[in-house]
Order: sequence, then structure tokens, then C-alpha cells
Amino acid sequence: MKILVTGGAGFIGSAVVRLAVARGHEVVNLDALTYAGCLESLASVADDPLYRFEHADIRDRAALDRIFAAHQPDAVMHLAAESHVDRSIDGPGDFIETNITGTYNMLEAGRSYWVMRGKPEGFRFHHISTDEVYGSLGPEGMFTEDTPYDPRSPYSASKASSDHLVRAWHETYGLPVVLTNCSNNYGPFHFPEKLVPVVILNALAGKPIPVYGEGLNVRDWLYVEDHADALLLVLEKGDLGRSYNIGGENEARNIDLVKTICSILDQKRPKETPYADQITFVQDRAGHDLRYAIDPSRIRDELGWRPSVTVEEGLERTVQWYLDNEDWWRTLQNREGVGQRLGTKG
Repeated sequence: MKILVTGGAGFIGSAVVRLAVARGHEVVNLDALTYAGCLESLASVADDPLYRFEHADIRDRAALDRIFAAHQPDAVMHLAAESHVDRSIDGPGDFIETNITGTYNMLEAGRSYWVMRGKPEGFRFHHISTDEVYGSLGPEGMFTEDTPYDPRSPYSASKASSDHLVRAWHETYGLPVVLTNCSNNYGPFHFPEKLVPVVILNALAGKPIPVYGEGLNVRDWLYVEDHADALLLVLEKGDLGRSYNIGGENEARNIDLVKTICSILDQKRPKETPYADQITFVQDRAGHDLRYAIDPSRIRDELGWRPSVTVEEGLERTVQWYLDNEDWWRTLQNREGVGQRLGTKG
């Protein structure tokens, strides 16, 4: 296939691009290169004849129409989004404009292109979203595809809105869509503001390792390369109009995850005192959901997918990657406006 990937210079998007090219797909990467975009994450495919890059913003409808016409993709994988919950608390406007209006533009540009080409049967519009749209769980239970939406942050509300738009374009206009909602991703090329890289990089720098509240919030952790594999599978084999929850089957409390990373660093880059001594509990984030957990039964039973990487294996790989790739993360850390942890101003 020829796949138009939006947000392909981001964390998850770049993993999708690398895997899709490795599997022989042509890929057009459409990215605005905002603060979190990093073309260096795509160095391994930059010169591949299957790869093309378009510097454009999904808020620019004219640019989208031009790119669809020029490249004539067989499918769309829509990952472009503002994705940092902390940033959404401090500045929700960008999340509304990109995640809602930008998705609307993508849907309309995709629909116009699909109609112009005679509504080809094989065309797919895959919208990639998050489990945060479902809200917060108590100690028991898991999110399923039928869980009612209950977003609690500007980020999750904007993603919930985009999900609803995609479903509406399928029901109203017949646009051939599939949707996925994933749990927390981690792995190589993760932007330095997110929890796992913050822990690794603060630990290495001898700085306090910030943990919100008491660190009791629970997340399901999904290795990014497993996620990319699942996304391509849903694009190719998912039923139209259907959504699929993608989870890592790796629940962990934040504090336990942080201590595991510290323990890995103790082994790989030992120092006089344990890295866990740097853990510092900070004021909790506003509207911080207690627990997320995904029931992956649908994608497992219908498409035969399961994650291949445990959280222990994935964290070990991730820590080693950051130890081996200081040039990559140091450059991003030095970008203007990049912070450690955000969302505590209000």
C-alpha cells in the first residue's frame, strides 16, 4: 500500500513509518514539525525510495488537498495530535485546534479524495486515539470498546471529540474508517517530557525524579513497536466502522514503574547511591485519572494480535536505547520551550 501517515515525525508515528517501510509499504509522512516532531527519529528510512516527507499542518486544508492529489494514497493513518496531558492543562487551545479541527480537515480532505477517485473499495482512514477518552477506572475492571466516554482533561476531551467526528463521517458519509484506542506507549525515540524518559534522563543527570502525588496511579504500558505492529494490522484487516482497543497487558503503578527504571539504571550505569534516592513526590496533576486498563479481547480474538514485549523487557530495552543515543535526546532537551513536567501552574 501507499500510506499517508500524519504525525509521522512523532513518537508513535515514527515507529509506524519505520515498520511500514520495513514491510515494503510506500509511506508519505505529513508532519508540521512542532516542538515534539523529530525527523532524526526517521534517519533509518530517510533515504529509502519508499519514503516521502511533506512538511504541512493538518490545520491547513489547502495543503491537505494538495498532498492527497499529489501522492494518491491507498490509506490514511491519522496520528497527528497534540498529546501531552500536562501541556493541555496549561494551554488547551492548541489541542482544540489540532485534535478537533485538524481531524475535521483530515476527514474532509480524505472524503473529497475518496469520492473523487470513485470511492475505491480498498481505501481506509485509520484514526489513532487513546484510552484516556474513557476516563478513570477504580481498582477493578477494564476498558472495552463499549465503555462510555468520560474524558477528564483537555487532551482526552479533544481526542474524544475527534473519535466522535470519525465515527460520524463513517455513519453519515460512508467514509471507510477504522479506529484504535491505545494504552500508554513507551520505548525508543520517546519525547523527553514524557514520564519514562523524564525518569531516565533526570536519573542520569542527578536531578530529582518527579512523581505525581504518591505515585499510585496505574497505567497499562505498551511498547511502541508492538503498538506500530497492531496499528498496521488493524489498517489492513480491521472491520470498517469498528474500533479496537490496543493494550500492552502490563499494568503498573507509576511508583513501581519508576523504581523498576531506577533498578535497571543501577545495573547498567551504577553510581555510589541508588537512583531511587532521587525520587521526589510532587503536587499531583489536576484531574489525574487513577487507573487505566484495557481489555484487548477484540483485537486478540478477531485479528489474532497480542503484545510481544513485557514491561520488564521493554523498559530494559528503552533504558539501554537512551544510554546509547545521547545525541538524539540531548538535542531535544535543548529545544526552546521543552520542559521537565508541566501542568502544575494552575
